Amino acid sequence: MAVSSLAREVSDLCIGKPAVRSLPLSATLGDALIALRKGGEDHLAVWACDRTRSDRKACVGTVCMVDIVCYLCSEENILAPGAALAAPVSVILPPKAAAPLVRRVEPSSSILEALDAILEGAQSLVVPLRPAASRRKPAAGGGAVLEFCWLTQEDLVRFFLNSIALFSPAPALSVTDLGLVHPAALAVRPHDPALSALPLIRAALVDQTSVAVVSDDGRLLGEISPSTLAHCDQRVGAALAALSAGDLMAYVDCFGAPPESAIGAIKARLQEKGLLSMLELLEADFSPPFLSSASSSSSSSDEESSPAAALQRPRRLRSAGRSGSYSARMGRRSEEAIVCHPESSLVAVMIQALTHRVSYVWVVDDNYFLVGIVAFSDILGVFREQLD
Repeated sequence: MAVSSLAREVSDLCIGKPAVRSLPLSATLGDALIALRKGGEDHLAVWACDRTRSDRKACVGTVCMVDIVCYLCSEENILAPGAALAAPVSVILPPKAAAPLVRRVEPSSSILEALDAILEGAQSLVVPLRPAASRRKPAAGGGAVLEFCWLTQEDLVRFFLNSIALFSPAPALSVTDLGLVHPAALAVRPHDPALSALPLIRAALVDQTSVAVVSDDGRLLGEISPSTLAHCDQRVGAALAALSAGDLMAYVDCFGAPPESAIGAIKARLQEKGLLSMLELLEADFSPPFLSSASSSSSSSDEESSPAAALQRPRRLRSAGRSGSYSARMGRRSEEAIVCHPESSLVAVMIQALTHRVSYVWVVDDNYFLVGIVAFSDILGVFREQLD
């Protein structure tokens, strides 16, 4: 019965999904930043060329706010983040020789095929929406504009939870018995500079996990989650450059509206560190009305709408766009990391993660000492093994 369930088409998981928003490969990081602020999405798809001309053009990757912030805060760009925004989005995409993090699957593909694609290393799957699901108007030439949607690890885990009885008794076993608890290799101390966590944040973004913030004796205090940072605006780059890991957690917990006292503290620390150029990220206005020509056809002029011009505009007292578009996962504070115990059952961990919209759960003992982490990729591996 489980095998027959997995023979269902991928299109069954795409019902009601919105079309992905995208950028051309020619777009700059500044264009991507503005597009993210405008739309409120976590990620944008990057296409090799104009995907409206053929349904076989490749999605070469994704870009999110964390990608941009990590690039701006890198050693080679931290002294001139404004200039770095003029770089093409290709600089943050994986090299061509690397395994693709985004793969295309057809609507008629089986769920088993989608599962194998994820387990082979794809972060997300892009699925063409069938004509009835597409809401876009026909292109100027008369042909229909092909749209796509995302299929993620979360979608597959939710599918398996809905079919959980077919895999008994494995879902009732503990995550420890199933060998799903792995050491939490991505961890920092609260007093460590947040900038030192930059490589860990990058790794967590690829792994779709998080960076644990632990005390000196190994207790879990909270986390720096890429899925949470993705809902911040560009100012989090300045915070990352200026603050400690513990203070960065407090900044992120302001949910996009940090008090002026916090902004003042960041400015002071940036001045102490000689990172005055990072002040541009605090003062710039990248709000949605000012779209660049690469991301909107309604721009008034290239000069007024470019990312460089945005850096010259003073920030409004109340940020527009992403500061008011947080998802359910942003209702949770950074110190409220989602945890389970080593004896927690697989099904309980799945419910926890899906409820809180995270793709991992920290494992702690009774005294909150960090034991490890359980990730969606490991959970999906269990169901694949059950089928084998």
